[in-house]
Amino acid sequence: MLPNKNPLPSAEILGVRVHALNMALALETMASWIETRQPHYICVTPAHSIMDFRRDPELMEIANHSGLTTPDGMSIVWLLRRMGFPQTERVYGPDLLLAACEQGLSLGWRHFFYGGAAGIAEKLSTHLQARFPGLQIAGSYNPPFRPLNNSEETEVTQMIRAAAPDIIWVGLGTPKQERWMAAHVDTLHVPVLAGIGAAFDFLSGSKPQAPRWMQRSGLEWIFRLLSEPRRLWRRYAEYPYFGWLVAQEMWRKRRKNGGSS
Repeated sequence: MLPNKNPLPSAEILGVRVHALNMALALETMASWIETRQPHYICVTPAHSIMDFRRDPELMEIANHSGLTTPDGMSIVWLLRRMGFPQTERVYGPDLLLAACEQGLSLGWRHFFYGGAAGIAEKLSTHLQARFPGLQIAGSYNPPFRPLNNSEETEVTQMIRAAAPDIIWVGLGTPKQERWMAAHVDTLHVPVLAGIGAAFDFLSGSKPQAPRWMQRSGLEWIFRLLSEPRRLWRRYAEYPYFGWLVAQEMWRKRRKNGGSS
């Protein structure tokens, strides 16, 4: 993975570098990587991902070496604005995929989908091609729920290289997708790897998505918790602790800076 020539504005939240950007800047950055064929990966990062990264030094390093770590979650957006980055907007996995499909139509961007349950990537491809006529889908792959053996790794690598996508959309869920992207970013010859988790399910119509007003008001987690309580309750139970840790961090920084806000 090559370093960015023009570092983007960013700030640390509990040790995780998050870029203070908006959708337009994210797309501009992706376009530059595709134009120059520079390989990078994108970590789309809400609060629960920051908590995952904080617990695991290896994941923390992966996140902090990304080409982009985007603010996916209104709590992250509000924190970055408070830190002095008023331009920050939410760069949410499903929205990033849709925006890249739209922008990439005239540029001929080729998309590949890696992950999701059986049949989801194909269903997603069908939905997107109906929404964006002429969209170039280079291929998809649904990996098994286990590590690939050496033979399978070689086969998948060769398949992706032959498909020659510009973007691989990775839907393995955090933290599996971050580990996969970091392990493969330098071997697949693809400029953009983007981990977008549940976007595969939402945009294929396989799972319900929160209304826009809930997304914009920071209440999407409630919708998701009510939709999948048994799977997600542990994730969202950590949110008060996340808020407490962030408050402590901001208080320490304020004291260090002499009490100025």
